[in-house]
Amino acid sequence: MVDVFIIGSKGIPAKYGGFETFVEKLTQGQKNKNIKYHVSCLSDNYREFEHNTARCFNVKVPSIGPAKAVYYDIGALKRSIEYIRNNNIKNPIIYVLACRIGPFIGHYKSKLKKLGGTLIVNPDGHEWKRAKWNKAIRQYWKISEKYMVKHADLLICDSKNIEKYIREDYKKYNPKTTFIAYGADTQKSKLSDDDVNLIRWYKEKGIKKKKYYLVVGRFVPENNYETMITEFMKSNTDKNLVLITNVEKNKFYEELKEKTNFDKDKRIKFVGTVYNQELLKKVRENAYGYLHGHEVGGTNPSLLESLGCTDLNLLLDIGFNREVGEEGAIYFNKKYRNLSNLIDRVDTMSKQDIKDIGFKAKNRIKSYYTWSHIINRYEDVFLEV
Repeated sequence: MVDVFIIGSKGIPAKYGGFETFVEKLTQGQKNKNIKYHVSCLSDNYREFEHNTARCFNVKVPSIGPAKAVYYDIGALKRSIEYIRNNNIKNPIIYVLACRIGPFIGHYKSKLKKLGGTLIVNPDGHEWKRAKWNKAIRQYWKISEKYMVKHADLLICDSKNIEKYIREDYKKYNPKTTFIAYGADTQKSKLSDDDVNLIRWYKEKGIKKKKYYLVVGRFVPENNYETMITEFMKSNTDKNLVLITNVEKNKFYEELKEKTNFDKDKRIKFVGTVYNQELLKKVRENAYGYLHGHEVGGTNPSLLESLGCTDLNLLLDIGFNREVGEEGAIYFNKKYRNLSNLIDRVDTMSKQDIKDIGFKAKNRIKSYYTWSHIINRYEDVFLEV
């Protein structure tokens, strides 16, 4: 039996979030019964429970602002090492998602090593580039990443571009890496076009099937909302731009409104969030096109979902996005009128041309990004280690 302790997600059952969904899918779709998962869960109590046959243990964390995630990961790491020691577990694996606890990892790595354990790290994306962090926090993230790479026995990168970056920037540590992508759901929505919930949602938001371009993602500067909105406003399309994102009490939203006057363009529609996954999938399927401006991070879950659902995908032309989309997407850059001209062009594409590019996108997901494929790869790695 191989015991794998997963630290860094908020826990399962998953309600939201990339890492949370990953852990949910990994444990839910487990194939090899020789692996026992232990999953840390952020909570306000210390209860233990079972979910998807995984042992889940709650870690209680005080509300201390941005440091809460660091405190949580350290608490989960301590609890895991204690459990390994107390239960005399042989050859355990601790898999840490993201690089939040680098300055502290050396201390715990030495304890884990004495217990015959292996430390695996998922470096995630370039967290130190995110605009939401101030300069001091960004410096912490970069230092933390360095120490996580230094002490990891293996780094699992969900993007080939991230793997290349780790190998090149931290060459002096001779990091051992492997690439395993994030997974995507390839099944079509269970909702029909005449579903009452879908019709009601469309009516509330003032949109119609195939008459809108769609954006789904966190409302942060590095996802290039400014470029997508300003360029869309320059285009001649009669379709809407539907943005599924949370802008409540968002300073960036107010700044962008003042800068671009997007509220004067009736085509721009911020519609809030959609937590009903079947509804969200149907809204994706019925979009004329999807715009993806994410610039920071590895394999982005919302991009995978879009490629699996939407036929026409317009992606910001960077390594992360090209790696995933390849020939199943069309690419834009941040130059003046590049995206607006592209929107005008794809507005006139034939249904067959759109269908053809959509086929390539879906085939890409089915070939490389299904959860079944991802689970197989993870199980192989855990058993090899």
